[in-house]
Amino acid sequence: MAKEIERKFLVASDGWRIAANGGTCLLQAYVVTMDDRSARIRLMDDKRAKLTIKISNGSMTRDEFEYDIPVADAKELMSKAIGLVIEKTRYEVKHGAFIWEVDVYTGAHEGLVIAEVELSAESDAPDLPAWLGAEVTGDPQYSNQSLATTPLVSKKDHELSYSPF
Repeated sequence: MAKEIERKFLVASDGWRIAANGGTCLLQAYVVTMDDRSARIRLMDDKRAKLTIKISNGSMTRDEFEYDIPVADAKELMSKAIGLVIEKTRYEVKHGAFIWEVDVYTGAHEGLVIAEVELSAESDAPDLPAWLGAEVTGDPQYSNQSLATTPLVSKKDHELSYSPF
């Protein structure tokens, strides 16, 4: 079992694009959601798929169990999703000693851009890139589970002042 420790931020500018990789198109859907746990399916570039189970203990750290599954199984499970299927492109951006993941949402969440950084320990203090906006670590409205299963946050709450494309 792995532990997931991450911080999450809104993105305030497109300065990250200079150092970004080519990106991966993701479809993500939830088949089980509860306050402290979830089971999700993720399809990557329509070529690979994973089943992920996350269990929270109320902090930045969550237990994470992740398994490769056949693409056909992922598509079948997505057809039984709770709520929306999340559509986004994930870019990796190296900044200092950390790799940041920048998610550019499309579909129902068009305009939302979130950056996450995975940590080795809750005490890690990565250098924060200038292109970050407000920190939303622990804010449930910005969890992917919430984005898939609850009413959408207002676009005014997260829309960028620049075009992410």
